[in-house]
This record gives sequence, structure tokens and C-alpha cells, in this order.
Amino acid sequence: MAYFATLYSGSSGNCAVIAADCGKNAPFILVDMGKNCKQTLLSMGALGLNPDLLQAIFVTHEHSDHISGLKVFLKKHPVPVYGSPVTLQAIRQLQAVPEGTQLVEMEQAVRVAGFTVESFATSHDAADCHGYRIYGADGHCMAIATDLGKMEASVYQQLCNCQLVALECNYDPVMLQLGPYPYLLKQRIASAQGHLSNEDCAHTVADLAAAGCRRFALCHLSQENNTPDLARVSVSSYLEIDGRLTPMQLAGELQLQVSPRHSASPWMEF
Repeated sequence: MAYFATLYSGSSGNCAVIAADCGKNAPFILVDMGKNCKQTLLSMGALGLNPDLLQAIFVTHEHSDHISGLKVFLKKHPVPVYGSPVTLQAIRQLQAVPEGTQLVEMEQAVRVAGFTVESFATSHDAADCHGYRIYGADGHCMAIATDLGKMEASVYQQLCNCQLVALECNYDPVMLQLGPYPYLLKQRIASAQGHLSNEDCAHTVADLAAAGCRRFALCHLSQENNTPDLARVSVSSYLEIDGRLTPMQLAGELQLQVSPRHSASPWMEF
């Protein structure tokens, strides 16, 4: 058994943790670090994590809400940073990590902290955005895909047969269209290289649930174009309408967690 949580998740910053155990003596890895060192350490403390046991940070892409905390944090807690070759080059150009940081190009599966980590490409307007599929020592796996404008078949295959899926549930289309964003930004968010809507997330969750997955974390909610309640209701209502899960399965087996924007989430097992 392994454990997943988010230290924070949303349009203002994203960071996820995968640990061998939910305690101070367990090694762990992070995916992204999009808020400052202080906030990251506070959220680690809320989950009982010892930062000295962090083994690596995996980066999905170079946008600021995923890497802005790296430079200061890594000065105090130096660990290797993993990512695609193109993403790591973008991080170098942005000077987002201290000089001397070990940057490890991921071109195949890697083994870190007792986990096997694989990456897969997602459709997002970054240099080379990726999600991750992570296997624990017992063979159970989870996947995280938090920046994608559309659910491509290749991405869906990476989410299949996982015990837990952390999936973007970024915006409500009505809130986006009626909200204060400029027209071009609205178009960018709703594009095939933008972010995943509540509805698209709900359809994917329903398909994965019908295939056997029972644990879902809804991540990367927009501060301006979504609410936790709206994201949860959008997904849970669609699951009820979809009808492939029985009411007993929906009530007793399905775990649907909305990741908080500014604080740590509860642990989820996988």
C-alpha cells in the first residue's frame, strides 16, 4: 500500500506527494512545486512529512504554478529533479533551480524511493507537458494528469487499471464564459491545449469507474472559474446519470476527493 495527497492544488500552485507510508519516517517523492518554500513546508508538516526524507521532485512542465517554489526549496533541501528533456531545458532557461541541481532526463521508467515512475505526454500549451504513472512496491499504481486541454486516447490508456487517479477538474464552462477573463485567455483555457473542464473530467471519471477504478482526486481547480462544490457535484451527478455504477457502489465504494487549493489534502491509499 502507498499513499497520495496534494500539498496544494489549483491555478495558484500545485504540488502532490506520493509516500510509502503516511508518517514522518517514510521516504516520499513530489510532483511539481508551484508555491513558495514556506507554504510547501507548512503543508508537509500538516501531513507529518519530514522534508529530509524527500527523494526527488518530478516536474510536469515549466509553468510557474508548477515550478515557482523550486529554487528556494532546493537550496535548503537539494534533491534530484526529474522531467522530460525539453521541460528540463525550459527550467534551465528560466533559471528556476539553483546551480548544481541534479536534473535527470526521463526517457524511460525510473526507480526512486521504492516507486517506479513512468511519464506520458499530455496536451497543454507548455514546452513538453507530461503526466506520471507511479507504481508502488506491491504493484498497485496511480496516475496524475493535471494539465491537459483534452482527454486523448493515449492519456486515457495511462489512467486505466490504476487504483487511484488524480485528474484535472479545472473550470466550469459557464463560469469561464461569464467571468472576468479576457477573451483570448478564455479561448486558451477552453482549447485543446488548455485545461480540462468539469464535464470532461466527469466523463473520464465515469469511464474509469466503470472499468474498476474507485479512488479519484479532483485537482487543479481554477480560483476564478470553479468551486470545490461545483467540481464535486459535476462529477458525482454525472456518475449517477451515467448509470454504470450501482447506487451501492457509488455510496460505498467510490472515493471522490477535491484537492484544496491552499492546504494539504487528506491522504488517499492506492
